[in-house]
Amino acid sequence: MNAVDAAQVSSGEIVRDLRAFLEQASRHGNEAVKPGHRIPFHWPPHPISHKFHVLASDWTGRATFEAHGETFDVAVARTPHGVFGRCLQLWHEARGVDQDEMLTFLKAEAEPLFRRQFAIAETLGLEGRYQGSIQDLSPSELVKLLYCSDRDVAAEAKTEIEKHASLGVFCPALIEILNDDRHPMRRSAQWCVLDLFEDLPRFCAGDADEARCIDAMRNLIWNAKDDYARTVYKAGVVLGGHLPDEHGGPVLLECLDAPSKYGRRSAIHGLFHVVEWHPEMRPRVVAALRAAAEKEADSQLRDFAAAMADDIEAEHYDHIPEPVFSEEA
Repeated sequence: MNAVDAAQVSSGEIVRDLRAFLEQASRHGNEAVKPGHRIPFHWPPHPISHKFHVLASDWTGRATFEAHGETFDVAVARTPHGVFGRCLQLWHEARGVDQDEMLTFLKAEAEPLFRRQFAIAETLGLEGRYQGSIQDLSPSELVKLLYCSDRDVAAEAKTEIEKHASLGVFCPALIEILNDDRHPMRRSAQWCVLDLFEDLPRFCAGDADEARCIDAMRNLIWNAKDDYARTVYKAGVVLGGHLPDEHGGPVLLECLDAPSKYGRRSAIHGLFHVVEWHPEMRPRVVAALRAAAEKEADSQLRDFAAAMADDIEAEHYDHIPEPVFSEEA
């Protein structure tokens, strides 16, 4: 991202762009989907020609392969170890027993890159595949990219936002994401925001911003209809483990009464972290957990709250694992 250009963008512009993006996405349905796991992406792959000591002078042949309507040039080296191909446009290589096999492998091994580039382009509403760097995107584009179906792309966008937190333009849009109930990939995007909010002061201009962020996390826990990507659980960890002072503890105690069973589970777990940082709250938290257990309708959460109260009271370093609901198994 060009920091000079990015500094000219206002937080209001980013929010307006995000709202238009969410409105467009909601036209195809707003039910949350369960995102896949993040698969870290590494490119370019290690060049196989190095393993076989292919020399610069060996790359004398030329070939092409076609993929997704494009034609790619290939440098070819024929050696006793097989036929090697190198596509400089995509920065990768392949080896085969002959040229046809090599080209087949070269095309197939480029697919992870193509999938990533098409996922970025689709998220940003671009034609074709995105061939640039995520680092070159604007603040608005980075915020949208948190919703990418490829969670590794979303994670890289999150890292870029984190690197440029000092611009002071991201906070309102990140709050908007936590409050989002329209985009199908919202849980993945919200997880990224919560990860950023582990260092909340970096994104807030003052107490008013911080209060809005806390309120958005509270509402996420309070109203959760699922816990895809472990996002609701993450909210409890952030509040309890990273903001346990005047914010995290009181909010999580309140959320023991949340209508969402996913939210109540998050609050029970988060309170363990509150007491780690503020042991003087132990009696209050233990009493609140036992009171919550007595009125809890869900048997798993009832047992979880009671056991957590026992663990905290006994000053255990580890706590009982949180329950898994039947629909999550």
